[in-house]
Amino acid sequence: QVQLVESGGGLVQAGGSLRLSCVASGSIFSINAMAWYRQAPGKQRESVATIGAGGSINYVDFVKGRFTISRDNAKNTVYLQMNSLKPEDTAVYYCNAIIRVARTTDYAQNFWGQGTQVTVSS
Repeated sequence: QVQLVESGGGLVQAGGSLRLSCVASGSIFSINAMAWYRQAPGKQRESVATIGAGGSINYVDFVKGRFTISRDNAKNTVYLQMNSLKPEDTAVYYCNAIIRVARTTDYAQNFWGQGTQVTVSS
């Protein structure tokens, strides 16, 4: 069984910073892409940033220049450094990872964390 556990959310004033972490644990042979998504009340879940196994990175336009995604492969961990936060960044942030759970499997599965709340006050 694989678990993704996020941490680092909280309440911050506009212009402030937060750093989210997500640790993958359990039956893991290899991790492909890792990503952060978010879902604001009444809205659909949306992609924020993605980092591939080799370090390739993509950001959605509205976080470029403010958020930085990184990963530590030795720790099976992905981070999201969020700077210059805005009230519209308020959402539950979810970690996502594409994981191959065993050497004997030839496919990867999609896993989600439980989410961490980020609230930005104006």
